[in-house]
Amino acid sequence: MIKTETKRRSSGRITLNEVAKAAGVSPITASRALRGERGVAQELVERVKAAVQQLGYVPDPAARALASQRSVQVPVLVPLLSNALFVDVLDAVHQVLFPLGYQALIGVTHYDPMEEEQLLRTYLAHRPAGLLVTGFDRTENARQMIAASGVPCVHLMEVTGAAGVYCAGFSQQEAGAAMAEHLLERGYRHIAFAAAQLDPRTLQRAEGYRRTLRKAGLYDARLEVLSPEPSSIRLGAALLEEIMRTRPQVDAIFFCNDDLAQGGLLAAQRLGIAVPERVAIAGFNDLAGSDQMVPPLTTVRTPRSAMGEAGARMLLALMQGQVPATNSIDVGFELTVRAST
Repeated sequence: MIKTETKRRSSGRITLNEVAKAAGVSPITASRALRGERGVAQELVERVKAAVQQLGYVPDPAARALASQRSVQVPVLVPLLSNALFVDVLDAVHQVLFPLGYQALIGVTHYDPMEEEQLLRTYLAHRPAGLLVTGFDRTENARQMIAASGVPCVHLMEVTGAAGVYCAGFSQQEAGAAMAEHLLERGYRHIAFAAAQLDPRTLQRAEGYRRTLRKAGLYDARLEVLSPEPSSIRLGAALLEEIMRTRPQVDAIFFCNDDLAQGGLLAAQRLGIAVPERVAIAGFNDLAGSDQMVPPLTTVRTPRSAMGEAGARMLLALMQGQVPATNSIDVGFELTVRAST
């Protein structure tokens, strides 16, 4: 008790010992109650919570990790925060982890493997409880760091059947193929593929498009317009203008992301190009606003929240020393047909 009072006077922090004293329980019981362990009587849990509220107690995660030799931090590495796709995934991860006392730490890689490697080096030095990363494309150094760390890791956005790799996502290639098949079924024969960023998942969608058009005997490499620029509405407008000016035979455009497709629709409206009568326009991801475009945008709906939740729950099992029922969760995708095709 003397040490506790001394710490209180020097730091100003309310301690767990003081919470336990106010609740009339032992510090161990107070700690177990706050961790949500099942063996603590509900009446004691309520007393501890009341003491926490009354005293304004805030747990010290560093002290807790030191005492238990367990971290509560879970780095989540995503390419961008400007894309609603990853924001939705992060929100779902937070909804799963936070109620159980884990803290999601957001790392942004900007689609740069070296930046991801640097983030991994920084986060893994603090021995986090677990790790969530985007996709499988990274440097060999990054792979070795993850493997050598012993930290449970789950990959988001893509799936694989590889042994020992845990993941939650869907087949980007199959989703790209599904959109190309839809356009063929609608009677379009000169289908362009317009892409930006050119990250691994975009290129997988492109491969699905190529595979489908080759099978139909209609693939033409000249109808691919690939830009390394970041995906944006502005770039989508520019790509549509370029395609219609230089490839007048095109009767449909499959944009690799909805913001590009939204820009394409706006440019077509400005230029007086009828959609879908003159050219059909399709996107990918079903981002906010796509259903409100004129005409509403045909796209591939990707279950971002389901992906984040599935990946976080798989990671929870691994962090708790359990073996997940499966190492690969395919959350699927949905072809959402609207008036733009």
